[in-house]
Amino acid sequence: MKSIVLAGGCFWGVEAYFKQLKGVMETSVGYVDGNKRNPSYEEVCNGKASHTEACRVVYDENVITLEQVIEHFFRIINPFTVNRQGNDVGPQYRSGIYYEDRNDEDPLYDIMEKLFGDNILKVATTVQENLDYDLAEAYHQDYLAKNPNGYCHVNLGLAKPQEKK
Repeated sequence: MKSIVLAGGCFWGVEAYFKQLKGVMETSVGYVDGNKRNPSYEEVCNGKASHTEACRVVYDENVITLEQVIEHFFRIINPFTVNRQGNDVGPQYRSGIYYEDRNDEDPLYDIMEKLFGDNILKVATTVQENLDYDLAEAYHQDYLAKNPNGYCHVNLGLAKPQEKK
């Protein structure tokens, strides 16, 4: 199994999207890339904590590759916006890819160059090592499964039928 942390706006939608994919074994939502350990949702929202909302994806690389995971990620976010995804605006909604295996760093840049070509310098999504992912509060985990009418900027229908569990 491999894992990666993806920040793409509100973590509820990112988690719901990846949870439906073949090869994704586990997901959780939390906070990454911030100024303290174990921030609260309130601290992230009011700026006392400098984290971004993120989703940790554990996947079977024999079923879904790193490249496919990243292609799905860019299918559901706008990689060119700064501190914004959909109607969610603020630094806690910045986009980023946080690798947990250092061997993934170079392939991630290669994947992004392949996807964006000449537009690579316009991409606002950062790539860096995950140094501080902390789980969000329990009520955020599987939020959209528990609250099917909850707000979500992610179009969950972008996964093709053959890509879903």
